Amino acid sequence: MTKKITHMVAVCSAVLLMTACSVTAPLTATGNPIGKKIGTAKSKTILGLTFNGDYSVLTAAKNGGITKVSTVDVKHVNILGFFISHQTIVSGE
Repeated sequence: MTKKITHMVAVCSAVLLMTACSVTAPLTATGNPIGKKIGTAKSKTILGLTFNGDYSVLTAAKNGGITKVSTVDVKHVNILGFFISHQTIVSGE
């Protein structure tokens, strides 16, 4: 009985450690035509400490060389609340 419980706890722990959630969603769109350029800006948080904290639309547009923004998407990744990543994805001309 103890072996079964230990085995079950080990399996549940392994599954829990591999749990993650990733969501990409549209944020906004403009009347500008869809362009071929794409720019991104990211921010990462590990155990509550934020690194590269600027994931704004302006930074993403600058990173992609975009002057006329067409669409803006956001992507959030959360791994057990310990590692969180935010990304803004901008397309345009």
